[in-house]
Amino acid sequence: MKGFPFVRYVAALATGITFYNWLPDQTWLPVAALLIGAGLLVWGFFRFRANTIKPIQAGQGVGALFLLLAVGWAISYQRTPANKPDNILHLTDTLQAYEGVIAVQPEERAKTYRVELSIWQGKWSNTAADTNGHWQSLSGRVIVYVDKGIGKLPHYGEVWLVNGAPRPIDPPLNPGEFDYKSYLRYKGIYHQQYLRPFQRQIVGYDPPNRLLQWATAVNVWADSVFTRQVGSRAEYGIVNAMILGVRDDLDPDMYRAYATAGAVHILSVSGLHVGILFAVLTFLLSFLVKRPRGRLLMAGLQLFILWFYVLVTGMSAPVLRSAGMFTVLIIAHAAGRQQQLLNTMGASAFFILCVDPYSLFSAGFQLSNLAVAGIGSWQSTFVQTMTFRHKVVNYFWELTAVALVAQLITFPLGVYYFHQFPTYFLLANPAVMVLSVILLPLAMATLAVSWVPYLNDVAGFLLQKVAWLLNYVVSHTGQLPGAAWTGLWLSPVALLLVYVVILCGVALLLTRQRAYLWATCTAAVALAGLTVWLDYEQTHQRLLSVHFLPHRTAVSLTDGHRSTLLTDLDTTDIRSYDFYLKNTFGQWGVNELTIANVRADSLKTVPAYYHHKDYALWVWQGKTILLVNKLGGYSRWRLPAVVDYLIIRRNALREWDELTNRVVARHIIFDDSSRTPLTDKLLTDARQRGIVCYSVRQMGAYVTELE
Repeated sequence: MKGFPFVRYVAALATGITFYNWLPDQTWLPVAALLIGAGLLVWGFFRFRANTIKPIQAGQGVGALFLLLAVGWAISYQRTPANKPDNILHLTDTLQAYEGVIAVQPEERAKTYRVELSIWQGKWSNTAADTNGHWQSLSGRVIVYVDKGIGKLPHYGEVWLVNGAPRPIDPPLNPGEFDYKSYLRYKGIYHQQYLRPFQRQIVGYDPPNRLLQWATAVNVWADSVFTRQVGSRAEYGIVNAMILGVRDDLDPDMYRAYATAGAVHILSVSGLHVGILFAVLTFLLSFLVKRPRGRLLMAGLQLFILWFYVLVTGMSAPVLRSAGMFTVLIIAHAAGRQQQLLNTMGASAFFILCVDPYSLFSAGFQLSNLAVAGIGSWQSTFVQTMTFRHKVVNYFWELTAVALVAQLITFPLGVYYFHQFPTYFLLANPAVMVLSVILLPLAMATLAVSWVPYLNDVAGFLLQKVAWLLNYVVSHTGQLPGAAWTGLWLSPVALLLVYVVILCGVALLLTRQRAYLWATCTAAVALAGLTVWLDYEQTHQRLLSVHFLPHRTAVSLTDGHRSTLLTDLDTTDIRSYDFYLKNTFGQWGVNELTIANVRADSLKTVPAYYHHKDYALWVWQGKTILLVNKLGGYSRWRLPAVVDYLIIRRNALREWDELTNRVVARHIIFDDSSRTPLTDKLLTDARQRGIVCYSVRQMGAYVTELE
């Protein structure tokens, strides 16, 4: 790492950011790091003098790293909105209304618009008698979902007056569920609100950032050009996703095809797109290098087009990060200085983390930097293992080598976050890369000639055909048998061990040192042991679970690697299943899932099962489980005096007295198909009566191991 100082700097800074995220209350950590770092620097200054003594230089270097650790902790504290005393997170009174500005370009969803509001002031009452309330300064950001009945998509910079109070974002309520709360917390957002059209009023227009306002306008203009020139919805959706980062018009089946083929990364504007644009510009403008001041002219054109693309994407955060790194490369090349890719990447990551320390926890930031680090370290060595006479074959081999190296270094993290592995990535990625190299510059050219008659039609036609070919290649790759391994799961410990095996294995191949052989074998044995132990636990698990599924029922019986899910979820609602339940069964190692409809007599796989329109009763693993649909009125069915588990759904219980002389249960669970106010009332009454019960809405999924 001697030749890569910024790699050391960013590692120290990231360590401080991580310490703050894990231990935000341990203020002694940055103080200790600051004192140690300052002490080593002062000691080195007085001992160093005129002599270059390596131990003293090393001490000064370590001192600087300790100082950067303290800086990382301090930056994280300063950039955390929750640390501001006027943040909405600290509000203890009931918020009646608030005023805020749309801080980012709104997104269009299936039935709503997703709007991010930056709050300016709020109105609340300190006492019950104070019904008028008063306005005070307030800060924070709120995700607002508003019905499409308001008309057209809201605009960046609109000032809204909103009635009602946002609610804190729920933590994940099912095992393994995506932690949306942490995802938004890293963006400084802690609340959300669902609005009806009459709950908001536009009271002004005041964009908080004029540059972002300009970028948003360019983004909207580019969208109008693609809408007019591309035409076909499927191809338009792909172009919009790749160039503008907007997935609203992307067909869900097509998105799944890209995910299965291992090409979903191409649908998110990222450093890959900036890298493609940079490579194409370097190739097209290379003739300028030999001309007087051609190097400066080339750098100017590259920077202009590169940052114009940043504006087209609406100043997307991943594109900004990558544009910063390539800007360093362009300036260094124009100045005639050689740059190491790893050091440039480290410098880019360092300055990004100084501005936004929570980028460190972004999957995109981690994957893109890992990919660049792997390519910069291994790709040239890997390419040299084979050479071909024909230039075209060599070109495809270089693309394949890039795909292999990037996949090798990122696949553990991809499995950790997305729980699948594309088996045909080597088949799809070279074709996807080639078509992307054509599509991205062609899209930029379409924008450039959008005002030229006839020429704009030709560019739009070509763009549509390239997008169609890209969709064709990806969709047919995704339809191949066994196109993706799904349901994969890595724990943090397993992830660490996989990376130890990869890094030590590669180091062994490059250096042939015995120490790396022992490290690789030790990590591999530990990983194998962990995998065997996890499989043993999963094989012997017997779980009864009442899952959280918004406004629906979801009860599962898991026996080893097999599970039966009893639910009223519509089979066409794949998105809800994927978001709330898919990761749960993946974490449990379930590879055989049977889905049964709670409304029908369909649980034939469960022994001693009886179905009635008002209830379902079954015995499993020696336990009696009763699921109730209706209790009141004339429904006077007879049941055993005692059951082990009583699951109440669809407002079946309205008063606790309705259970008297009918059923006694050792465990009472409310799913989320009942109305929330009714469930809250029953829970309050239960506490007063001393009844122990459980609500998945308030407490998360109910999971119990049956012996």
